[in-house]
Order: sequence, then C-alpha cells, then structure tokens
Amino acid sequence: MDFTLNDEQTAIRDTALDFARARIAPHALEWDEAKHFPIDVLREAAALGMAGIYTREAFGGSGLTRLDAALIFEALATGCPCVSAYLSIHNMCAWMIDTYGSEEQRRKWLPGLMRMDWLASYCLTEPGAGSDAAALSTRARRDGDHYILNGQKQFISGAGNARDFYVVMARTGDAGPRGISCLVIEGGAPGVSFGKNERKMGWNAQPTRAVIFEDARVPVANRLGAEGEGFRFAMAGLDGGRLNIGACSIGGAQAALDRALGHMRERRAFGKRLDEFQALQFRLADMATELEVARTFLWRAATALDARAPDATRLCAMAKRVATDAGFKVANDALQMLGGYGYLSEYGIEKIVRDLRVHQILEGTNEIMRLIIARGMTAA
Repeated sequence: MDFTLNDEQTAIRDTALDFARARIAPHALEWDEAKHFPIDVLREAAALGMAGIYTREAFGGSGLTRLDAALIFEALATGCPCVSAYLSIHNMCAWMIDTYGSEEQRRKWLPGLMRMDWLASYCLTEPGAGSDAAALSTRARRDGDHYILNGQKQFISGAGNARDFYVVMARTGDAGPRGISCLVIEGGAPGVSFGKNERKMGWNAQPTRAVIFEDARVPVANRLGAEGEGFRFAMAGLDGGRLNIGACSIGGAQAALDRALGHMRERRAFGKRLDEFQALQFRLADMATELEVARTFLWRAATALDARAPDATRLCAMAKRVATDAGFKVANDALQMLGGYGYLSEYGIEKIVRDLRVHQILEGTNEIMRLIIARGMTAA
C-alpha cells in the first residue's frame, strides 16, 4: 500500500489548507468568543466544492473519495475544528440524499445543499436515546400523503437558522431499528421549533439546539427510501462521519502541536530554548508519532470505506476511537507545554482542547466504538 499522496490529493489538501489559513484561522477565536456561526465563510467553502465532497458530480458535488474528504477535513480543522466539523455534518446529510434519495429528491435538494443555500443538520439523538439510537421515540404517523411528526431531537448542530434542512430519523413502525424511517424537513416547516442555543464547553462557532416537532406535517414524498430503512441509512452515514470527525481531531491537534513547537523555539528557561531540553524533545516526538499513527490508520479506514470492504464499519469505528483519543491527548499535551500561556485564550490552544473534547463523544461515543469493534470480533 502506497501512503504517498498523489499530485491531485496534494492539490486538494493544499487548497483546503490555504482556505483554512486565509478564511478560518484568523477569525476562529473571535467566532468562538462571540458564538458566531460563519455562514458566509461556509458558503465560500461550498464554492470550492467542500459542501458535497463525496456527493456525485451530477448535481454539483465534487465526486471525491473518503480519503480525499479526510485530507480536506483535517486541513480545515487546522483553522478551526468546530467549523470543519459542521462541514462534515453537512456533507454527511448531502451524501445520504445522494445515496438513498430518488432522482426527484436529488434534483430538488442537492443543488441547494451544494451551494449551502440550505444548511443541513443530522437528527438522530434524542433526550432519552443517545448511544441506544435504535430506541428513539420521535413518532411519524401516516396521514394520507403526509406524516404527522411528534417528538424531540437533542444536540443538533446547526439547528435553528433561517435556511435550515433536517435529515430526521423517526419511528414509523414498531420498536427497534426496523421501525425507523428517514424524513427530510425543510426549514420553516409548521410545527418545527427549537430549544435554546446550548452553552457548551467548546464548538461555540456552531449552534447546538433541540429540534422539537409538534404535529409537524411532512410530505410522504420527503421520505428517503422505504419505510423502515432509516436506521440503516443513519448507520451508513455515521461510518463516514466517524472518519471525518477523526480527521478534524487530527487537524486540530496538529495545529496545537505546531503552535507549541513555535513557542518552544522562542521561549527560554535556565539559559536554553525549551526545544533544547531532551525531556521535552521526547514528548514532542511522542506527540508527533501518535498523530502520524492516527492519520495513517484513518487513511486505511477511509480506503476500506471507499472500497466498500466488509470490515469497513469496524475499521471506521477503530479509526474514530484512535484519532479522537489521540487528537485530544496531543492538544492537551500541547497546552501543558506552553505552561500558563497555554491556558490563555489568545494563544488558541485552550480553544482547540475544548473543541476536540466532544469528538470523543459525538458520532458514537468511544465506548460505543469499542462495542462495535468487539462485536465484530466475537460474532459467530
């Protein structure tokens, strides 16, 4: 296996890095402090093809691979993990429309999603159904050519904007995963309301709200696939989402490591630069190694998902667990190496630490990743 990027992959990564340096990194601290959702910058990213990275080209997608996506999300996360992670969620929703939608649904929704005229949110988690997603209780009752939707989704990134778009998992049948269907709800639909913008440890540059359905009428034509297929669609979307969030962790941690190294080259103690102390050199070496291991394995899992390998789900779970754990540890170690300066917001590392902490929880907690891996090992 060749781990060297080809010319096209290098150009893709460099384009994303240039965009992160020019349009994201200079504003990341300001967006975090102001809790500002940079929709204008997200639409600039969409103009570069980053709103539909692995959506097919027929409706404006870039038609790239999951490995290409990992390169892009890692690069964008060097500017801000939170902004990169929202783009990941939007891409996952667009991919679900492209993969499981009808031709008419693709024509209707994908062009707007590719331009980010609509900002997509993925609605699976509920107040009483997080890790046990198959136990969700949001109910969609058939009423002629509509569903009547009641229930609540929790921790929904990007929710509550003027031009929002929701891919919602709702129960149309009996208990369990086979009773779940996937419905699309366009922003402004009657019966849809929102909770407050949650106060969070990190991820402040994107809103997080509850999405509440009270007798919301959703056309049957907005259902992806057949009734009962929604849970399968949701889990397939999460395979790629786990790779993306792992890539965001690596990118954020790389930015923190680079900042720590720059500080250590300038800061002196006991007559020497910090980067001349062997103990600190060993720590830097371990941090760089842990990131490279995570990055390499993430690429392996992305390649397996592109190839539709039978073990792709297990590898994606492994990669998510490894990358998000390593990313948070490296960022936290980078903060420590700056000492008191690392704790100051102006140096940017404490924000990265706060942003990366949630990556060990979302897209399936890392405990659930271990469960997925173990089940694959012990299955008869």
